[in-house]
Amino acid sequence: QVQLVESGGGLVQAGGSLRLSCGLSGRPASDYAMGWFRQAPEKDREFVAAISRSSVDTAYAESVKGRFTVSRDNAKSTGYLQMNRLKPEDTAVYYCAARADVLSWVGRTEKEYAFWGQGIQVTVGT
Repeated sequence: QVQLVESGGGLVQAGGSLRLSCGLSGRPASDYAMGWFRQAPEKDREFVAAISRSSVDTAYAESVKGRFTVSRDNAKSTGYLQMNRLKPEDTAVYYCAARADVLSWVGRTEKEYAFWGQGIQVTVGT
């Protein structure tokens, strides 16, 4: 069974940076594409970014393009979401997700992912 655990969240001022980590255990991380989603209060969960098993393919929501970078280190079984130039509207609970698929696959919707972390709070102050 795959387990995902996020870390690195917290409170940061607008314009600041945070790096989220997602540790994958139970199976080889290289077998799984990874995605990041977020849910703000009273809003639906939304796609943020995704990365394929091989790291060659990535995808980003328009709202974070140019500010966030998704990456992974399969040797460490960890995915990352580097968030720069944070804005108050980035405040949300962030979730990582995983799905076993072909090397180049990236998913942009919740239903495509089989495994989820518990989520971690990111709060961006004004």
